[in-house]
Order: sequence, then structure tokens, then C-alpha cells
Amino acid sequence: MVTAITTMGRSGLSDWLMQRVSAVILLAYFLFIAWVVGNGVDYDSWKMLFSQTWMRIFSLGALLSLAVHAWIGMWVVLSDYVTARLLGAAGNVLRFVLQVGCAITLFTYVVWGIQILWGY
Repeated sequence: MVTAITTMGRSGLSDWLMQRVSAVILLAYFLFIAWVVGNGVDYDSWKMLFSQTWMRIFSLGALLSLAVHAWIGMWVVLSDYVTARLLGAAGNVLRFVLQVGCAITLFTYVVWGIQILWGY
């Protein structure tokens, strides 16, 4: 088993499970938003929907699920394709830099999303 400092769940099984649970949450959110938009929505009803606490929590859950899903996905892609075997010693450094860049980007998006959802 590969254990790296940058994994989310510290084991392949927990990463796999978090990836699947986050995918189900994202699917539920997407289907709900598609249903709302499909039934016709104007600005006032959209604003009223997102002013309700349950919708903000649902949206926050989807945002956090997106961050977890993206982090695990990017970790897998980077650990599979950016390797020391392929790029020499610079491969590990490059992978670390790319992972830090992904982490900063995801953190920024989560903070920004929270400000949008809960700001007034």
C-alpha cells in the first residue's frame, strides 16, 4: 500500500469511498438544479431558493464534495503520471509543486464559494 503525505484518506479504500460518496452528492445536486431550471425559474425565485438555509447547506455540501472529488482525482493523476521514474529526481518535486498548486486553488474556490453562499 502506498502511503503519501498528500493523500486524503490515508488508504486506497477510504479515498475510493470518498470519491464515490462525493460523486453521488454532486449527482444529486446537479439533478436538483437541472430540475429547478427545467421547471422555469426567474431571478426572484432563484434568489429565494438560495436564501433558504437548507439550500445553502446543500450547496456547501456540493462545493466541499467537488473539492474532495477534485483533490483525490488530481492526486491519482499526478501520482500516476508525474513520477521520478519518468522525469528523474525532478518528477517528485514537480508533482509536489503541482499538488500544492491544486491545494491552493481548491482552498481558494472553497473559501470563495462560502463567501458567495453565506455572504450578504
